[in-house]
Amino acid sequence: MNDNPVDLDKHRGMAAQKATDMRRLLAEVEGNAKIQRDQQAAVEKQLLAVPAASWPDAAAKARYVLNLYAAQLAPADSHHRDLVAAVLPDLARLSGES
Repeated sequence: MNDNPVDLDKHRGMAAQKATDMRRLLAEVEGNAKIQRDQQAAVEKQLLAVPAASWPDAAAKARYVLNLYAAQLAPADSHHRDLVAAVLPDLARLSGES
């Protein structure tokens, strides 16, 4: 038996690795409330350049765009805020994240 960890990223195809990298980058950006404009531009460039390879990838992209949209809503626009709040858990559930 070998106690060395296996790097699973090496055993997946290039598309799967890129999709994983994109999801990791999105999670990192979403976790940081103060996104630098150049970092945000890099993420958005990658979102435009790499098509979603799976439903979880598409859900991650949609979640990012919805969060951008929600950030631009007026504080009094509770109807649209409620819609975004209702859709985000649906995306997580349908993409298998919950």
